Amino acid sequence: MTAQELPNGFTGFANRKPGFEPASASVGHTPVGGYTTGGGASLAGVPAGYERGAQGAFQYARDHARPDTGAASFDPDKLRLIPDTDRRWAWTEIDLNALRHNVASLKRHVGPGVRVMAVVKADGYGHGAVRCAKTALNSGAEYLGVATVNEAIELREALVNAPILVLSQPPDEAIPLLLAYKVMPSVYTPDFAIRYAEAADAFGIRAPYHLAVNTGMNRIGVRHDQVVEFLSQVSFHRALDLVGTFTHFATADAPETLDFHIQTKRFLEAIQGMRVAGVDPGIIHAANSAAAIRYPDVHFDMVRPGIALYGLHPCPETRTMIDLKPVMSVHARVTDARLVPMSEGVSYGMNYRSPGSVKICTVPVGYADGLRRGLSGRTDFIVSGQRFRQVGNICMDQCMFEVDMRIYGTRRRVDPQIGDEVVLVGRQGDSVVTLDDMANTLGTIHYELSIGFAQRMPRVYV
Repeated sequence: MTAQELPNGFTGFANRKPGFEPASASVGHTPVGGYTTGGGASLAGVPAGYERGAQGAFQYARDHARPDTGAASFDPDKLRLIPDTDRRWAWTEIDLNALRHNVASLKRHVGPGVRVMAVVKADGYGHGAVRCAKTALNSGAEYLGVATVNEAIELREALVNAPILVLSQPPDEAIPLLLAYKVMPSVYTPDFAIRYAEAADAFGIRAPYHLAVNTGMNRIGVRHDQVVEFLSQVSFHRALDLVGTFTHFATADAPETLDFHIQTKRFLEAIQGMRVAGVDPGIIHAANSAAAIRYPDVHFDMVRPGIALYGLHPCPETRTMIDLKPVMSVHARVTDARLVPMSEGVSYGMNYRSPGSVKICTVPVGYADGLRRGLSGRTDFIVSGQRFRQVGNICMDQCMFEVDMRIYGTRRRVDPQIGDEVVLVGRQGDSVVTLDDMANTLGTIHYELSIGFAQRMPRVYV
């Protein structure tokens, strides 16, 4: 009996799906019983001087040499070509066209003469900072915002040349990195400002920065009524270069507007005080996503959209004000499918019991991937355009969903098989599951969820 004639349940190869590639595609060039001959004890294709630890990755092939053919060998270059989505059936898709659409929508909304700073901190809110930064810049953004020095360095090393602002004041020890990589810090303490200027002066270069103003959020910044005093302490230094002045709104996404208007008034007074003192505030910016969409009066010279870039609305009020398209969707493939008899439990704790006539399907996504355990039994997955309930406790690496196998009138019967695609977040046909749905269930915000899904699942850019 040949391999193709073996029963499907034994090898899984008799009824291969279209596009299936055997593992032999990733080994050497001359197949011998599913492996390849290496012509000796050494590994074919491993560079000379390859580290002993690295060779250990191929130890199995060497130790299990077939006596009649010599040592089996794998080609490490071919192994590296096996895509991440074939190493584990779970991934996020990042729609760069949707990102371009969102940048264009924001540009139209704020109008000509207002720059856009694309905030790509936290690895682009889980969407991939480098690819999203480049796409945003190519779509009309002029500035980039990050949270840490390392985030800025990642962009520079990926050959991103746009102005980058670190949206907080880094430690003094990071000053050489700021200067070497041409990254601007936010500044709000005199000691840092002087040390930054002294280091720049020692290299014969300028020390550009943006002044952070605290107008009421009380997170970072020079207090709004002490801005002129602060500048009098640092502006004497010839290397310092005030490029911009900004604040951050705490309640731009809230229905209540009093605190927002108080912050706006304080910021305008601080800017006016700088001008009266003869200080040019540079690029004035304050508006996050919510403020950029809701409040034209605070667009100033530049807006700083973050979550809106990725197609997620900062608050319900913005949904009718601007057209945004979600950039991220979350996908997996079925790794197991079985009929579970009535009353048998599923997953840890067996909080779910089969009602009978259901198929329980497993996907390799769990709370270590960002699918929060609090969603157990409280979210739906989509298969073949239909929604199905997730059941049982979500595990660290896997979870299950239920498919009712009974037929009700004209209801279309879906019978998932191993390898079928499942949408955890996104749209398929007329069915949609959103990060907002999950966030509302959990009592949190979609920012947290989008970042969570980037923890270890590979990204596919489309």
